[in-house]
Amino acid sequence: MKTNVLTLDAKKAGDIELDEAIFGVTARADILHRVVNWQLAKRRAGTHAVKFRSDIARTGKKWGRQKGGGTARHGDRRSNIFIGGGRAFGPVVRDHGFDLPKKIRKLGLKSALSAKQADGKLIVVDVAELKDGKTKELAAKLAKLGLANALFVDGAEVNENFKRAVANIPNIDVLPSQGANVYDILRRDTLVLTKAAVAKLEERLK
Repeated sequence: MKTNVLTLDAKKAGDIELDEAIFGVTARADILHRVVNWQLAKRRAGTHAVKFRSDIARTGKKWGRQKGGGTARHGDRRSNIFIGGGRAFGPVVRDHGFDLPKKIRKLGLKSALSAKQADGKLIVVDVAELKDGKTKELAAKLAKLGLANALFVDGAEVNENFKRAVANIPNIDVLPSQGANVYDILRRDTLVLTKAAVAKLEERLK
């Protein structure tokens, strides 16, 4: 499928052929859901933890008489039923991640790219570069393109001046092609690919 290539000044700079097998597949919500869950689960630190009965630094001595106290019989104060005692069934340090087949991950990325293309939310630009890393300059170019919420994906590396300018603009992100992922593509309204990014993604997903 052919699509126009634009400059950052919203002028036409030719056209490009997009691979149907990558940008023209049927978007599957179930696959996208699985991949996003996988990504977010991997992000979780899993460092939440509490002290259990064996972790409390209190005496283990029996604190009351066995009989005649008028209350229940208890052992040490580290029990979870006392203030300052251990926690029962609390969270432990663990990894929240789970395995997802490579085929599913690849299909998820194809689905995300195809969904943006089908919705008319995919723009291809020739390059994403700036002479000076000025936010004002980039903001003016984004206004010409009509972008207020977008993800830019560049080739192997992102232009340093472009990255510096983007850092000060809310709802605009930039990633190198190897960092392109389903979650970041879906969370932004528009996906902007450079010609180098298209080539890298097609090479990666074939």
